Amino acid sequence: MKRKAFQTALPYVLPIGAGFLFLGASYGFLMHSKGFPLIYTMLMSCFIFAGSMEFVTVDLLLSAFHPVHAFFLALMVNARHLFYGLSMLDKYKNMGWKKFYLIYGMCDETFSINCTVTPPDDVDQGWFMFFVTLLDHIFWVSGAVLGGALGYLIHFDTQGIEFVMTALFVVMFVNQWEENQDHRPALIGVGCSLLCLLIFGSTNFILPAMGLILLCFTWRKSRLGREEKEQ
Repeated sequence: MKRKAFQTALPYVLPIGAGFLFLGASYGFLMHSKGFPLIYTMLMSCFIFAGSMEFVTVDLLLSAFHPVHAFFLALMVNARHLFYGLSMLDKYKNMGWKKFYLIYGMCDETFSINCTVTPPDDVDQGWFMFFVTLLDHIFWVSGAVLGGALGYLIHFDTQGIEFVMTALFVVMFVNQWEENQDHRPALIGVGCSLLCLLIFGSTNFILPAMGLILLCFTWRKSRLGREEKEQ
């Protein structure tokens, strides 16, 4: 049963794993360039397991200690997982001990597979989702550790390597723009960010911008709900 589930999950995870190895390696290089030992890279990639937040955490660890700011920043950056979790409540029922790891290991890519893919009838869904989650986790940690280890062997100018996360978000933004006909959510995000950047400055705009975006999306969703009821 487990072997069949593993064999079914692997083809879905391999394309994601290739991307995770590259992004994880860039994170490992970044950690090394900032002076963190390899064990930090391994533990952070294993226990935080939130790609964007891991990149942000590098700067948090090097800046002044502001736990409240760090808490709300992490909450805002990963707020989408609240909606992921709600949509997976039914699928995670009766999963036993696997449920706890499925919740902990949920990332964007894992969610996209576990939410949309229905395994064959002869494959246990719980073990299928478990192996999807586990393999994604392993690929990410392996990439991060590989990048951190190569940082000791390959010496090059790492100035600007932290831009990899910005580049990732730009690519995701362009991809979403091209795939969706409704560009209003994207424009709301850009508009809120620019407004908060002008008001709060480049060092303090992230939290207000994400809070404003969340409020705008909540208001927009409630408005759409009312319009659907009226129809």
